[in-house]
Amino acid sequence: MSADLLFNVKIGGDDALFYLLFEHQSTVDPRMPLRMLGYVAEILFKHDKEHGLPLPPVLPFVFHQGPDRWNVSTAFEDLFKFPDDLAADLLPFLPKFRHALLDLTRYDPAQDEDDRQLQMILHLMKLSRKRQVLQYFRWLAETLIEPAHEDLIRRMLLYAIHSDSELDTEKIYHSLATNPELRNNAMSLAEKLLAKGRIEGIEKGRSEGIAEGVNRGRSEGRSQGYWMGRIQSLEEFLGLPQSSEETLSAMNIAELETLHQQLHREYQRRFK
Repeated sequence: MSADLLFNVKIGGDDALFYLLFEHQSTVDPRMPLRMLGYVAEILFKHDKEHGLPLPPVLPFVFHQGPDRWNVSTAFEDLFKFPDDLAADLLPFLPKFRHALLDLTRYDPAQDEDDRQLQMILHLMKLSRKRQVLQYFRWLAETLIEPAHEDLIRRMLLYAIHSDSELDTEKIYHSLATNPELRNNAMSLAEKLLAKGRIEGIEKGRSEGIAEGVNRGRSEGRSQGYWMGRIQSLEEFLGLPQSSEETLSAMNIAELETLHQQLHREYQRRFK
């Protein structure tokens, strides 16, 4: 999953633009410098077409969630192989390009990250990859002193429940026992999500393996509300525009299943 963000910053009193290109990886890809160079070029061509010169810097960043360590080069020129006697002559004509890398397999957010919100997010992503989500919430209950933002807690709940097909809100609730305020806040948010069908749509059908796919549920007569809840929960978690109740209500079951399958594939591509 790649995304780019445009920033306007002050450098020496003057306005300057730069892009942050962000790529999420769950597998090691030796072609990543080539892929990122393609993304960078696409951003620059688009900017030139719309705004002309000068071009803004594009800073490419890869976030790797494992499970294997990132053991390949981040430099574009390392994708080439030259005879030793030609390398010195040819390398000056190649793009000098490398991408930044954060490899969670080599990084412990609980110990190495100073920003509290970033620490909470990265540590959840690291432990969810190891299927240790309840361990994460126990850690959070023991270490969280100041209240976390409600939106952050909501997204962490949705991420946790999507990442582990055997997890439910009751298990999370009990894992927060040492922090009554966080436990109550989490359950209050869970109740709000349940009321909107967000969690109900996730937790139903776990025994049929819905978390791994929707094919098995196609012939089981799932209700329209069931699919609507799952669709809205995935859209909310993925940061996509929220489908309205009216839009989803106008769709038949087959159309809702197809939309859910598309969203679930996107979730799997980003985070599995």
